[in-house]
Amino acid sequence: MTDFQAARLNMVESQVRCNSVTDSRVIQAISDIPRERFVPQSCQGYAYMDEDLKIADGGREGVSRYLMEPRVFGKLVQLAEVDSGDLVLDIGSGTGYSAAVLARLGSAVVSLECDEDLAKRASSTLNDLGIDNAAVVTGPLQQGYADQAPYDVIFFNGSVEDVPKAILEQLKDNGRLVTVVGDETAGSAMVFVRAGDDTSGRKAFDALVQPLPGFQREKSFVF
Repeated sequence: MTDFQAARLNMVESQVRCNSVTDSRVIQAISDIPRERFVPQSCQGYAYMDEDLKIADGGREGVSRYLMEPRVFGKLVQLAEVDSGDLVLDIGSGTGYSAAVLARLGSAVVSLECDEDLAKRASSTLNDLGIDNAAVVTGPLQQGYADQAPYDVIFFNGSVEDVPKAILEQLKDNGRLVTVVGDETAGSAMVFVRAGDDTSGRKAFDALVQPLPGFQREKSFVF
């Protein structure tokens, strides 16, 4: 067993399983994907630590990008209840780790990324790993990707202050959208379910993860 394989096994046992992730398909998918391939080479030794790992500095919007910590990521993926026949939209997929895991669970993944450099890295890594049911597309994250809608599952790979109505409308009937809603100080993991023209949301657990660019509310000034 290589050092990375041992680290991955330890991550699953000490960070994922022990934090209420019980779905065997989710555990297997996280066990199968080499997380170290989705971080900068200089950070590979830290790939399995229980913390958000920076993969890119802030771009035009000044929001740095991170690989979500394994503990929260596993719980969010489980919350999405991805079935083997599901079409998944992965928003803010970064270097493609979340897309790789979701591709093991669903039928196909549309991996949406706003940063062209990250998107190229994601495409290259997914191709190198032989993951052929995940396609990387580029565009503004806050618009979703209507071209392939509707989706069975929409997964946000980071936190948002609000979920745009335009993205909720890209869900199929009975489709699920999973994200962390909050800011830099507090957040809640939420699952939204569409029923006809209505969408309802419920809080699943407290969570604090790094924000995705494009979802920040405009700040108001008081004079």
